[in-house]
Amino acid sequence: MASLSELPALRNYSKPFGIRFLEYIKKGKLSYKTHQAIVLIVTFLAYTCYHATRKTTSIVKSALDPQSPDVSLKFPWRMTYLSSPAEKKRFSWVLGDGWAPFNGSDGSALLGQLDVAFLSVYALGMYFSGHLGDRMNLRVFLTVGMVGTGLFTSLFGVGYWAKIHSFYYFLIVQMIAGLFQSTGWPSVVAVVGNWFGKKKRGLIMGIWNAHTSVGNIAGSLIASALLSYGWGWSFVVPGLLIAFVGLLVFLFLPVSPESVGADKEEHEVGSPRKIGEGVTEPLLGSDAEIKETAVGFIEAWKIPGVAPFAFCLFFAKLVAYTFLYWLPYYISHTAIEGKYLSSETAGNLSTFFDIGGVLGGILAGHISDRLDARAITAATFMYCAIPALYFYRTYGHISLVMNIALMFICGMFVNGPYALITTAVSADLGTHSSLRGNSKALATVTAIIDGTGSVGAAIGPLLTGYISAKSWSAVFMMLMGAALVAGLLLTRLLVAEVVARISESRSQAGGSQPTSQDEELGV
Repeated sequence: MASLSELPALRNYSKPFGIRFLEYIKKGKLSYKTHQAIVLIVTFLAYTCYHATRKTTSIVKSALDPQSPDVSLKFPWRMTYLSSPAEKKRFSWVLGDGWAPFNGSDGSALLGQLDVAFLSVYALGMYFSGHLGDRMNLRVFLTVGMVGTGLFTSLFGVGYWAKIHSFYYFLIVQMIAGLFQSTGWPSVVAVVGNWFGKKKRGLIMGIWNAHTSVGNIAGSLIASALLSYGWGWSFVVPGLLIAFVGLLVFLFLPVSPESVGADKEEHEVGSPRKIGEGVTEPLLGSDAEIKETAVGFIEAWKIPGVAPFAFCLFFAKLVAYTFLYWLPYYISHTAIEGKYLSSETAGNLSTFFDIGGVLGGILAGHISDRLDARAITAATFMYCAIPALYFYRTYGHISLVMNIALMFICGMFVNGPYALITTAVSADLGTHSSLRGNSKALATVTAIIDGTGSVGAAIGPLLTGYISAKSWSAVFMMLMGAALVAGLLLTRLLVAEVVARISESRSQAGGSQPTSQDEELGV
């Protein structure tokens, strides 16, 4: 007798309504590649919205606290208002007199507390979100997270019309928003990981990861464009946008091939192999289709490769987010060709770091696919980031062209492994061979890795605020040290992959029979 889950009617009912509607129009089942395209588009839009709402707060800081240093970073073209009382009055239609309690002498400190509270809850919530994501329908879980994010992002803006001036109101709203924000990354990576085999994950997810930059840009443009109508709109509109996209997720996102009855193509299936005694397949995942219970939090930490990559991302994100928050400030306070650039020019120049990061993510994914070696690729990029950071600090002031070129290179080497680890590596480890094909660890593993990295993302900019007051050279020493530690944390996995590559070369050169040295390595 067939089980309930095997009945055709119930299998069809589990399909998202939008997928069933598209099949009705087509008068037949959608192809596997069509489902993959839908997954990439919907998850790209989803996480673009997450980043757009996350960016809003930094943009609106200039309206909440007109004296905030963030004005020079987020609104460089409005910085002239600081030059005289007349100019300040000229721009008062945009900035006004600020918003209590953020317009006092401690306004910047209060805004900083909002950032720390948001990042802290976000990092903590990441662990719980991954645990829940593997035990729930990811489509429903992601929808709830997006609608919740939209609701509390909007509630922050409601304080404008409700004339709320309580710091604790904004603090609590921001913390709950951070909690809902933490549902995004584990969910989208788990869904993409379900649909794409290891052989293509690196390149595809490297390109797909551009949603981070697109979201930041979109959030900046939307928030700044609406600021003149009242800073509340800068929160409400992005909030409504992510809630709307959340409904699209509910209607159209197929979380796995099984959920829509799609047949996984052979070339999408990864083939596991053993690469050495003691370290068995640290990155390569099996896509075998079997049903198992969700993996626990502690069990997920024990998966080979999870802990090294999680702590590697801690230091990689520390470097990346320090540049994200402090690079425009550093550029405007560093003499280039003997001259100090305006805040507007500094803000525009800083985008080259992000552009380099997009290219770095694509290159890291493509190289790791070709070499079939995630750890080698990530560690190499982190080691290359060390001289890149040194040269940028030492020679970036010589000329504008030199500054842009070195900044671009820094972005490529810093963000390349960051993007690789949070996408392809997380998906690989979430389908590790030790799980015997069980995909119920994808969200948990992704949350562990990115949650640990988010702690570093909060610590890096915080330390830079104190260290930069004394010496920018010390800041770069800290960043180079973090990049070195990030690379060293992958040493064991890197050695295992090198051994595997050597063994493959010997096998190809000497035939299929393993040599005595190969046997000693357990290959």
